Amino acid sequence: MRQADVTRNTSETKIQIAINLDGTGKAELASGVPFLDHMLDQIARHGMIDLKVVAKGDTHIDDHHTVEDVGITLGQAFAKAVGDKAGITRYGHSYVPLDETLSRVVIDFSGRPGLEFNVPFTRARVGDFDVDLSIEFFRGFVNHAGVTLHIDNLRGINAHHQIETVFKAFGRALRMALELDPRAAGVVPSTKGSL
Repeated sequence: MRQADVTRNTSETKIQIAINLDGTGKAELASGVPFLDHMLDQIARHGMIDLKVVAKGDTHIDDHHTVEDVGITLGQAFAKAVGDKAGITRYGHSYVPLDETLSRVVIDFSGRPGLEFNVPFTRARVGDFDVDLSIEFFRGFVNHAGVTLHIDNLRGINAHHQIETVFKAFGRALRMALELDPRAAGVVPSTKGSL
């Protein structure tokens, strides 16, 4: 069972995350940041990952700590659930359009954290959500999941569409990379023998 439960408690946030990589896309989300919940729902639905997130953070100051720490904790949960990575496809990619917007996400469960984030946001906020927090979420995720992640918004005018296509593409890329390859059952997808 590729599942994990992870808790992270700091003086700024208290986060609980449960995931099932072989789920049906169900999500129970209570991060305290409504727009983040909307984006996490995209990951669950498009990644076919069951995801439960409960977070309490110092949002009376700013959403930064909560968004970043949810990314960190989610990354830890993925690392735990995927285990030694035997039999996974390893690489995943997706292009997702939404009206005028098109984004591409490419991921490698390499064991090496790296993020290339190229999203020229057309405005600073979507409602109350600071768009710069999206990079903090993904930076936290890659550093704790041990993945290489390339995110490119290829075109777009509406900042909400830009972020939403990124999160949808991320979910779909995760789904592809984590798919079990029946031709490589039990084999770690690396010439080194481990990831």
